[in-house]
Amino acid sequence: MRLVLTALAAAAAVAATPALANEIRAEGRGGVIWDQGTTEAIAGVAVGYDYDLAPKTFVGIEASADKILTSNTIVSFGVNARAGVSVPVVGKLYATGGYATKPCHGCEESWNLGAGVQHTILPMTYLKLEYRHYFVGNGFSDPDAVVAGVGIKF
Repeated sequence: MRLVLTALAAAAAVAATPALANEIRAEGRGGVIWDQGTTEAIAGVAVGYDYDLAPKTFVGIEASADKILTSNTIVSFGVNARAGVSVPVVGKLYATGGYATKPCHGCEESWNLGAGVQHTILPMTYLKLEYRHYFVGNGFSDPDAVVAGVGIKF
C-alpha cells in the first residue's frame, strides 16, 4: 500500500509540474538597414522554433527571407540561432546570430550578431524588436539593421 501511495504522489507531482512552452512562430517584419550614411527600408518574413531549456531559458532556430526595399536588390535568405531568457512582464530577451545570403547582385553573403526582445500581446500573438550587425568582409562595409515585427505562435 505504501508503494502505491508513493507512486500516486510521484505521478501527482509530475502532473502538477507546469509544461514547458516550446513554440513554433511565424512573423512579418519591417525596419531599416543603414551603412555608410545610407539608410534603406527592409521588409521580411521569418519562421522559427523555440525550445525551452528550463522554465526561464530557451534556445531557438529561425529561417528568414528579407529584402531591402530599393532597386537592384534581391531577397536575402537567412538562418539564425537565438538563446535567451524569459522575463516577467517584458517577455523574451535574447541574443541572435547566423548567416544570410547576399542581398543584391555583386554583394556578399554575411554573418550577423544581434539582440532582441519579444513581447506577447495576446495568448498567440507577439511583437518583436531586434537589432543586428552584419559582418560582410571582403572589403565591404558592415551594415546594421533594426526591425520590428508582429507574429503568431503555435
